[in-house]
Amino acid sequence: MNTTWAATAGAVVFLWLGMVLAISFLEAPLKFRAPGVTIPIGLGIGRLVFRALNLVEVVLAAVVVAAVAVGGPPVAVVVLTVAVAVLLAVQLGVVRPRLNRRSDRVLAGEELPRSRGHVYYVAFEIAKVIALTALGISLLAR
Repeated sequence: MNTTWAATAGAVVFLWLGMVLAISFLEAPLKFRAPGVTIPIGLGIGRLVFRALNLVEVVLAAVVVAAVAVGGPPVAVVVLTVAVAVLLAVQLGVVRPRLNRRSDRVLAGEELPRSRGHVYYVAFEIAKVIALTALGISLLAR
């Protein structure tokens, strides 16, 4: 793979990875432990933060896909790039809308039992972290 494109894609991948780790695995769980943060307030903050994160993720994914597409990558890099893009697409197209509908109901004052939707979202985040790490390492090896 062309070293310039590999370096560009690698830098973007590790930026993306850092954002996911910081927000999904640090900010998200901690906000509910802050004094005075109720479930509705936490959900409101979470929706804003994750909407922004997901928008940035889409941009970063587009940059990685473009860099990989023009860089003449090996098959492993292509497979990992596709895997990361598919994980993000499923998160945003399937899991996130369900979470939004549920949080709309909670924010409207409905009392709901615990949801498995967040477990699915976290599972996708873990898979995405693994795929991003593998992709970043693969790009560094070029």
